Amino acid sequence: MGSMRYDVVVIGGGHAGCEAASAAARLGAKTLLVTSFLARVGQMSCNPAIGGVAKGTVAREVDAMGGIMGRATDRTTLHFRMLNRSKGPAVWAPRAQCDRGLYPREVRRELEKLSGLELYQGTVDRLERKGDRISGVVCADGTRFEATRVVLTAGTFLRGAIRIGTETSLGAGRAGDAPVVTLAEQLADLGLAADRFKTGTPPRVDGRTVDFDRLERQDGDREPGRFSHWESSGGLRRLPCWLVRAGADVKEVVSENIERSAMYGGAIGSRGPRYCPSIEDKILKFPDADSHQVFLEPEGLETDELYVNGLSTSLPPDVQREFLSRVPGLERARMTQPGYAIEYDFFPPQRLAATLELETLGGLYMAGQINGTTGYEEAAGQGVVAGVNAARAALQREPWVPRRDEAFLGVLVDDLVTRGVDEPYRLFTSRAEFRLLLRQDNCLRRLGPVAERLGLLADEERRTLERRLGELDRVKGWVEDASVAPSDVEDYLTGLPSAPLRQKGPLGKLLLRPEVRLADLVATDGPFGGLGFDPDAVATVEMDLKYAGYVARDRERAEVLAKREEVALPAGLPYDTFSSLSVEARQKLEDVRPATLGQAGRIPGVSPADLQNLLVEIRKRGESPAAT
Repeated sequence: MGSMRYDVVVIGGGHAGCEAASAAARLGAKTLLVTSFLARVGQMSCNPAIGGVAKGTVAREVDAMGGIMGRATDRTTLHFRMLNRSKGPAVWAPRAQCDRGLYPREVRRELEKLSGLELYQGTVDRLERKGDRISGVVCADGTRFEATRVVLTAGTFLRGAIRIGTETSLGAGRAGDAPVVTLAEQLADLGLAADRFKTGTPPRVDGRTVDFDRLERQDGDREPGRFSHWESSGGLRRLPCWLVRAGADVKEVVSENIERSAMYGGAIGSRGPRYCPSIEDKILKFPDADSHQVFLEPEGLETDELYVNGLSTSLPPDVQREFLSRVPGLERARMTQPGYAIEYDFFPPQRLAATLELETLGGLYMAGQINGTTGYEEAAGQGVVAGVNAARAALQREPWVPRRDEAFLGVLVDDLVTRGVDEPYRLFTSRAEFRLLLRQDNCLRRLGPVAERLGLLADEERRTLERRLGELDRVKGWVEDASVAPSDVEDYLTGLPSAPLRQKGPLGKLLLRPEVRLADLVATDGPFGGLGFDPDAVATVEMDLKYAGYVARDRERAEVLAKREEVALPAGLPYDTFSSLSVEARQKLEDVRPATLGQAGRIPGVSPADLQNLLVEIRKRGESPAAT
């Protein structure tokens, strides 16, 4: 059978694969997305939710780069909340509960808009090579596709195995889908050493059998929020979430059956995500806790099924039914799907370049859970980076690597390739040393011009970018020039309450009061109503002003980092022979083989003294670090 030729082939139709294929096609590369079941592209395999702490910022960054996730989320939102509003803006986090059935349809609709992208339903059995480079892929049905760049986004499918209790093991990439075994075996034959991680999902229940009178209702924000910078969608009819606590009765059932858990009964030996513990983990690791939060979250408008967030488990179905019946309001709830754990292969990401290309097999890029991460948003972010770089390489253009002070995408990628993972990696704001620069409100200002420069934006998006950045300048200019008299804000300050203004002065000085909000001042019924400013621009300008000192400090630190990133380290350095470095530093440097001095300084175990000695060792060899 003959083969077809593409610039980029993307394997896998999850969040990483869809964003990789979209980015590559937008850049002008002839792109093919191959997935085992086209009806499930963009599938939300676990909770049908996008966003959260740090994750919401990543989703907005993906959107600023022209991605799909934000648009699909906004069109299918059932429930939206901006988390952490009581805290500083660096940790504000948009989160949306989506319609599980409609979200994948919107993802596919976006993919099918792209003229340079083709879709194919099939399972890739093996990669083809010419020497030490990729040359294409072969599907199980015998179809061959030639490509010099392949992006592998296998998710949890590589030798995936579902575990329910100690006796039930099902080969599956997720519930209802077969695992990928042949490709996993070939990767092992190529010398890629895989490790195993596990993740899990909770049971679902029929909402018609829930006693909501015993639950605490949680409505979303009154003010509609959004993820996309390019379009404004009202989403769907809003639905509430519900909060309850699993107490001593649930603890008793789980404790009595702990040996029947796949995780604690010996059926699973791999590591799981620390920040998304199962109910077994919670009860064993936090024995003094009286109860644990459980959120019941809607799955969609056309179903009464609810996602039981907080009760992830690998206990047998009969035990799951029993502990569900001990949760207030769920005494008579019918379980529609049991929770389960899933084990899968991943590849330690230190063998990847910052472009997410595998260093030992040219042209092969990896993105998503195959790199040891967890979460839709982390996968989508890696998909953008891998897709952009695969396409740019195929089109013979320079690579693009986001910096740590430029985007959470930069933090994510650098953490993976420099530090590696010893548990499923999840982003937090605490991982970003420049978090005040990387807020959810300023993603477009940070990355929109990058997306335009790379060629990721369509004509209408470029016009939108110009308009929105112009609106930022307009609001900023007005705030800088405006003055305020005591009579202008007397009623407003009294209602806060806030001390009265004594004399006329700059508006910017008044805005330094924590309780004073620019959005209130320029609202239709506010002291300066009628100006018609864009709310997103108002929020960004206000945060820049209120945190100007901290932002300036972060920018200074970022400049120091940038200088280190300009110092390229010579290839092939024999780190293990540099006796002036600590033993740990030699081992870590030999393992990671950093591209720049800045990357070397972020490797755990490499001290500032090691960096200085490294420069000395390089000069001893008659070499000089070069500017990148």
